[in-house]
This record gives sequence, structure tokens and C-alpha cells, in this order.
Amino acid sequence: MKVSGKHLGIKKPRIEMLPLIDIVFLLLIFFIYAMLSMAVHRSLPISLPVSSTAKIDMELSLTVAVRQNGEVFFEDKMVPLENLQSALQDRFQKAADKKSVCVELFADEAITYQELYRILDIITSAGISNVSLQADAK
Repeated sequence: MKVSGKHLGIKKPRIEMLPLIDIVFLLLIFFIYAMLSMAVHRSLPISLPVSSTAKIDMELSLTVAVRQNGEVFFEDKMVPLENLQSALQDRFQKAADKKSVCVELFADEAITYQELYRILDIITSAGISNVSLQADAK
């Protein structure tokens, strides 16, 4: 003879949803804060000029930084000015979509206008026409 669970005082197991929802929201908050704290700025510490209309674009792929003393850095590695064009061309040739390749140019505010244009000429002669000059917001 089979006896049902109702007569023995055994309750059917339940899955409580409220603690599950609480845990999911806590995990969501944890991952959002973790992601925000891991935002990496791919450049060297440079004193940038100030602009009230500067916009932040996080999807740019290549970075070139020029320090006050004229040192040039490509993707956080010091590169002689003569080798910058070949380094840019190598990365440009490896890109699948050549139109989406762009360069973030971080130039110290103390460099001359002529030095800035020398770097811009090297970038455009490497085949990259999308260049973004970076500035600090006021």
C-alpha cells in the first residue's frame, strides 16, 4: 500500500525566488563596479591641453603619445620617430577593416606646432586618415 506524502507531513520542495533575485542583483552590481574600475587608459601620463568640447571615444584602436621632450610612444612602447611609420603600417595592414582603424594622438601641450604636424604627416603617410587629437576637458 502506497502512502502519500501529505499523510506523512512531508512538504513538497520549493525554490524560493526572492533570495535568488537578491543574489543576482548583488552579482550584477559587483560586475558593474568591477568593470568600471578596470577601465584602462592606454597612454602615458602627459599634460594635455584643455578643451571644453572634448569627447571621450573608447573604441579607438591605436595610440601615439608624444612627450614634452619629443619622445614618441606607440602603444606604450618607445619608438624612434624614423620607425613610427613602419610600426603604424604593420598594425594597419593587420587590420581587417581598414576604414575603422584610427589613431588617438596624445601630444603634450608644450610641443611645437611643427612637431605635431611632423607626427600627423607620419600617421597619414602610413595610410591612416582617421586621427583623433586628445585633450582634457575643463
